[in-house]
Amino acid sequence: MHIDIHNLSFAYGHKTVIQNLSLSLASGDYLVVRGKNGSGKTTLIKCLLGFNPVGSGMIFFDHQDINNFNNWTKFGYVSQKFEDFNYEYPVTVDEFLYIYSLKGKNQSKRLKFLDQLGILEIVNENINNLSGGQLQRVFIARAMLNDPQILILDEPTASIDKLNTQYFYKTVNELHSQGITIILITHNDSLDNMNYTHILSMYQDLTFAFQSREKVEKEEE
Repeated sequence: MHIDIHNLSFAYGHKTVIQNLSLSLASGDYLVVRGKNGSGKTTLIKCLLGFNPVGSGMIFFDHQDINNFNNWTKFGYVSQKFEDFNYEYPVTVDEFLYIYSLKGKNQSKRLKFLDQLGILEIVNENINNLSGGQLQRVFIARAMLNDPQILILDEPTASIDKLNTQYFYKTVNELHSQGITIILITHNDSLDNMNYTHILSMYQDLTFAFQSREKVEKEEE
């Protein structure tokens, strides 16, 4: 699915957070969005997911205005707020995924996702007993359950250790190689282990830079 953003601006009350941002992504691209806290990264994601209402003509999915778009199962989303996750009841990983499967995926499908993410052995574990790295991968499995075309990850490595971070990027690269469009938000300047195609750098003064990988690598030579 193509994404086109034309002069996107967004404000919370009188405070402008995004101003005249434009970019285009083709199906299968891998965009890294980076910038310091307060630069508008998460606000951009909320605009793309329809959480923040935007004006007509600013965001298009396959040339359809976001205000007329309703096929949100094409998006998978993993938020940054999972470190304090607590499910009230003793639900297993498999039961947790079943609850969030919109298309009634059978257990073999759920097991396939867990195996792909390297956590098949925790399928019957209580969701509240998982480590940060395990829980993060369960959330990715949840986001993938309904076969999205676009996977959005907001600060996905903020609460996990170095080893799990490396495994995470390997997993995301594999998903990208399967044709899934990736949009990954980070405050880290390092691009190690990312098979990105584009970078969007956002700044607190409302400016931005959208560059292809080739251009970034050429500037670093």
